[in-house]
Amino acid sequence: MKLPLLQVRDLHVRFGAHDVVRGVSFSLKLGEKLALVGESGSGKSVMALSLVKLVEGAQLSGRCLWTEQDALDAWPMAPENVSDSASVHATDHPASERLAPQILDLVKLSERELVPIRGQDIAYVFQEPMTALNPLFTVGDQIAEVLQVKRGMRSAQAWQEVLVLLEQTGIPEPARRALAYPHQLSGGQRQRVLIAMALACRPRLLVADEPTTALDVTLRGQILDLLDSLQQRYGMAVLLISHDLTAVRRFADRVLVMERGLVVEEGATRSVLDTPAHPYTQKLLDSQPMRDVPLPLSDAPVVMQAQGLRVSYPVPRAGWRGWFGRGEFVAVQGADFALSAGQTLGVMGESGSGKSSLALAVLGLIPSQGQLTMAGQAWSGRAAADLPLRRRVQVVFQDPFSSLSPRMTVQELVSEGLALHFPELDALGRLRRVLLALSDVGLTESEFIGLLQRYPHEFSGGQRQRLAIARALVVEPQILVLDEPTSALDVTTQKQVLQLLQQLQKQRGLSYFLITHDVAVIRAMAHQVMVMQSGQVVEVGAVDQILQAPKQAYTQLLVSA
Repeated sequence: MKLPLLQVRDLHVRFGAHDVVRGVSFSLKLGEKLALVGESGSGKSVMALSLVKLVEGAQLSGRCLWTEQDALDAWPMAPENVSDSASVHATDHPASERLAPQILDLVKLSERELVPIRGQDIAYVFQEPMTALNPLFTVGDQIAEVLQVKRGMRSAQAWQEVLVLLEQTGIPEPARRALAYPHQLSGGQRQRVLIAMALACRPRLLVADEPTTALDVTLRGQILDLLDSLQQRYGMAVLLISHDLTAVRRFADRVLVMERGLVVEEGATRSVLDTPAHPYTQKLLDSQPMRDVPLPLSDAPVVMQAQGLRVSYPVPRAGWRGWFGRGEFVAVQGADFALSAGQTLGVMGESGSGKSSLALAVLGLIPSQGQLTMAGQAWSGRAAADLPLRRRVQVVFQDPFSSLSPRMTVQELVSEGLALHFPELDALGRLRRVLLALSDVGLTESEFIGLLQRYPHEFSGGQRQRLAIARALVVEPQILVLDEPTSALDVTTQKQVLQLLQQLQKQRGLSYFLITHDVAVIRAMAHQVMVMQSGQVVEVGAVDQILQAPKQAYTQLLVSA
């Protein structure tokens, strides 16, 4: 039996006096796909990044035994024998020496000794490609830099390899896309670029940290299929970090379940997910969104209506025609829809379908053509005239860490809208409204000491999303535009946020304009569903009709994905 590629033994990761990873042990063979699952804060990402000491300020103990290529090819020894040998050598040799022939303890290596391993032997694909990629350089330049630094290629040779890598990762027109900047690519294309960059040095271990979280359902499947095919082509091991249990079931051979820094269960994927032995694993599996929304009223007044809504953007024309004017890209073409009081309209579609452009038009943040009214009032484009309408329509964005200012306290964040929309309130009146809004979303001083003076980074992802909801609720809106409000959250936190939104809808009679690519969220929240493809509305109907008996082939594809 060949040696494992990686053996993690009793790994601890500590920040000061706080243990984030506590005694984690596992092994990973070359060619194996291992999934690491758990809630936010369970220690998954910290553990994975600590393999090559990428976490600043972390104190590591334990062992991470890395088998070099020669040993994998030459040593027909059982893993348990190697482990015993390695443990002896681990105490007898200094940090820079091998524990056994061609076996390194990554925990004991210095920064300089880790340089050839980072990116070359162990490569990472991160969750959010828009922040992982440099916005000032083309994607081709960024991949070529890895090839030149790590593999010593010259510029021309590196660019030829860039085109090969982009083609292998399924990016169309690689020669043209290599010259694009990150913001000029779709979310799925940016994720493929990160995968191409990670594969540039032909690593033996690929760590994919939530690579599909922010993608729509069809793109999630495509990225998983891509990782699967590349793993088979290169024969590498893959460590998938994910809270998407559907993706884990589809991709991984084995699963490790982490809770508060501990591995509480591990085993074959099917065994763990079908017959979980630990209560925490069962809790994760039971965290699917549940439907608990008010029944639609037939006589409920319409609070938002659109007829023939059209959104377009100017784009440069190619060639000499660009000298005389700009072209036009139509993002939304002729959308018709209506939203009633106390109900939820769910908008589904792939990336690039026009969902976000539609949301921006609904919020009055970009110009649109056609008719769009909120309780009979349309956006005028004049700040003073639109002020009452802005209070009526509020938004909750996908990533609360980006949408909440890191320099403002909770009190400043939540009360900011009151100064604009309720200038007549004194300081005490504003404070009462802030505390009421925070209480409505489950954040109180009794649970969070010094709540009002805390900053966003002091809260978890789900708690930050509650802050974002409180910030929107404090001005007493009628309509909330929910732009992927749970896609960046783990399954248990997602369920909690959806339950909160359902409760608020019942209590306040709110109307939701819900944009999501998650069919489970649509099933739990929506009364009506609108399906978009390439800027066109292809199907509209009641949620049961759309999800159980879709008429259009595109809708069938989304639901089945």
